[in-house]
Amino acid sequence: MSDFKIAILPGDGTGREVAIEATRILDVVQSKTNYGFEKISIPCGGQHYKETGEEWAEGSFEICRDEADAIYLGAIGYPGARLPNGDLAGGSVILGMRSGLDLYANVRPIKLYEGVPHKVHGHFTQIWKPGMVDMTVLRENTEGLYHSLLRRSADRALGRKEYVPPEMTFPGLDGEVAYDPRPISEKGTERLVRMGFEFAKNRNGAPIDGVSRISCIDKSNVTRGCQLFRRVFDSVSTEYPSIEVDHGYIDAFMQWLTRTPEFYDVVVASNMFGDIATDLGAVLQGGMGMAASGNVGDEHAFFEPVHGSAPKHAGQNKVNPIASINSIQMMFDWLGRKHGEEDLVNIATMIDQSVAEHLKDGKSLTYDLGGTATCSQVGESISNILGRKLNEL
Repeated sequence: MSDFKIAILPGDGTGREVAIEATRILDVVQSKTNYGFEKISIPCGGQHYKETGEEWAEGSFEICRDEADAIYLGAIGYPGARLPNGDLAGGSVILGMRSGLDLYANVRPIKLYEGVPHKVHGHFTQIWKPGMVDMTVLRENTEGLYHSLLRRSADRALGRKEYVPPEMTFPGLDGEVAYDPRPISEKGTERLVRMGFEFAKNRNGAPIDGVSRISCIDKSNVTRGCQLFRRVFDSVSTEYPSIEVDHGYIDAFMQWLTRTPEFYDVVVASNMFGDIATDLGAVLQGGMGMAASGNVGDEHAFFEPVHGSAPKHAGQNKVNPIASINSIQMMFDWLGRKHGEEDLVNIATMIDQSVAEHLKDGKSLTYDLGGTATCSQVGESISNILGRKLNEL
């Protein structure tokens, strides 16, 4: 068994609270197995910027790139914390790592656990049942509408001169014009799509029929970037004849996602479309407090809950830590597969099972799921269940 260095970036607001519960999982695994985890804590974010004038200490990016085996991030965002150019303070942490470490796939599992209600029309309901919702969405993470911001953020993280996109003209438009280029490349699309097909090979298929299926979601009836995205998808698909392919336009997909989520297994989408669709998908699993993610490349990866820093809830020990815990679960799975450590993959499965066991009776839920449990109570409960499972090994 191996030892791993894990960079822990708590960040801002409630990110600092859920980071405690994420590291609690690491501590339980370390105490119950022969795995060791050296945690490298890196202060960062908007609050850190307000206090120190820097988004993170000089050399932090290099630590994440050169020393850490994996990275965990709590959340970024602090009220009133902006850089002189108007960008969000702390952006060069999250976006700089996405671009600077070439983390081209944002991986978002969307899974509904038994015992989890979801809030629709102002009240908690059970429109979608456990078992109906179990998909993974892969969003391209380094191109598209975010490309210029990602490049600026990476340049700041690396101490380089910031990237400035080329000037463009727009005939027929008057007054001030603001724009964001939306570059989509063949290479960037191909590697994302290929990862999506590899994910489909390792899953159990769509809930409705058990068929391994990958859906390409775009707007290829309108935009040239999406036309390239779809052409590359179709080309790669010929290498995976055992996996069914599906196509959809993003606007139609937004209704299909909520009407028939059981049809979907793996979904690939461009940056902005994937960003929007996965936040809607979070509703299917109980909300943003349940939504974990991984930012994955060929060599590096960092994992984060997607709910943001939620400043109004900070310091109250009330937010849901499960997105954070499930992000650590994704980290274990990624480390295990990357290093050929099957035991780590099995531990990742145990973390998922521990979350499911905690949620099953629907009694110990945080406020976002209609309960009164605290962040730390939920984290302790899941950690205790995991500890018992590890004891049985």
